[in-house]
Amino acid sequence: MIEALKQKLTDEADKLRFELNVTLPSEIRRAVELGDLRENSEYKAALERQQFVQARLGQLTQRLSKLSSIDESQIATDAVGLGSKVVVEDQDTKSRENYHMIFGDAEDFDDGQVTMSSPIGRALLGKKVGDLAVLRLPARNRKLRIVELMTIHESDD
Repeated sequence: MIEALKQKLTDEADKLRFELNVTLPSEIRRAVELGDLRENSEYKAALERQQFVQARLGQLTQRLSKLSSIDESQIATDAVGLGSKVVVEDQDTKSRENYHMIFGDAEDFDDGQVTMSSPIGRALLGKKVGDLAVLRLPARNRKLRIVELMTIHESDD
C-alpha cells in the first residue's frame, strides 16, 4: 500500500518535472517571441502554470519524504492503523459497516475508504477487535464495536 502510493506520487512528480523543465520553458519562449509581454495572455498563462507546477512539485516532494519515513513494522498487527480493513457494528441499529483506513491525500475514494485523520478514522485508530469506538457527531454519539479487523500486514493489496 505504501509502496504503491509512493510510486503513484513519484510518477506524478516525474511528469511535473518534465513539464517544468521542458514543456513550460518552450511555451514561455514561444510567448516571448510574440512580443509585448504586458498584454500577452499566453505568457501570463505559462507563468501561472509554472508557479502551480512548482508548488505541486514541492507538495509531492514533502509527501514522499514523509512516506519514506514510515516503517511498516511499526504499524500495529492487532489494532486499527494505516491500511486496516475494519468491520464495525453500530450498537444502536446493529447494522454493519466496512471501512478501509487510507492516507489523506488519496484523489479518488472508493466506497468505505476513510482517512485516518477523519472523525471516523480518529475514532477507530488504535482499537482492537471487541473494542467500542465512540464517534462524536454534532447530533449524537455513535457507538461502533469492532467485529473484524485485517491489518496492513495481512492485506494482499
